[in-house]
This record gives sequence, C-alpha cells and structure tokens, in this order.
Amino acid sequence: MKYVILIHSNPQPWGHPTGDYIAEQQALPQAEREKGMAEFDQILEQMSKSGELQGGTALGDPASARLYRWEGGKPISTDGPYAEAKEHLAGFFLIDVASPERAEEIVATFSGPGETVELRPVWEG
Repeated sequence: MKYVILIHSNPQPWGHPTGDYIAEQQALPQAEREKGMAEFDQILEQMSKSGELQGGTALGDPASARLYRWEGGKPISTDGPYAEAKEHLAGFFLIDVASPERAEEIVATFSGPGETVELRPVWEG
C-alpha cells in the first residue's frame, strides 16, 4: 500500500529543516529538539533498510512557486503559493507499507509543534 506523507509548515523565513524556523519548535528545550531529530533520522533509516521509504524531498520556498490555471482556453501562470494559504507544502515522503496501520505508525513520528502532516493514499486506480 503506497502513501504520501505531506509536510505542511509555515516557517518565516523559509528554510529546512523546517523545525529550525518554526517558533513552536524553537521554544522547545534544545535536548528535546535533538531527541526529536534523532528519532526522525532513525525512522528514516529503518524505512530505507526495510524498503518502505520510496522517496521524498524538501521543497523550496513557496514564494518561488508558480501556479498554472486554465483560463480562456489556455494556461495562465501566476506567482504562488495560494494567497489564502497560511501553511505551505514543505516536503513529502513516498512510502510503501504493508498496512494502513503501519502508515499511521510512521506518520505519527513525522509531526512536530507548529507543523501539520497529512497522510494520503496514492491513487492506484
């Protein structure tokens, strides 16, 4: 079963790892932040070894995004991201796991203070 883990964040200024730029995470004691990063690195290593991690990457500053919409019979591009968005897509991971429960177990380790993490099945129509 394939899933994508979408990391939504709103750090100002933009940077990676996003936790270094989010006020809620900056407010945590340094030892707690380091522990969280170590646990995150450990789950990534485990998923790499097991073959569950299929790929993923951090994304660039949303201010550099371009949006394309269909208007008047042709594509029109505008500066992104969506103006009304408070959070932006910061990165993603593609996983291939044995069950929805395993996907939920993994994604629970990806969320931190000030971030929203989305788990979405990959369409395999």
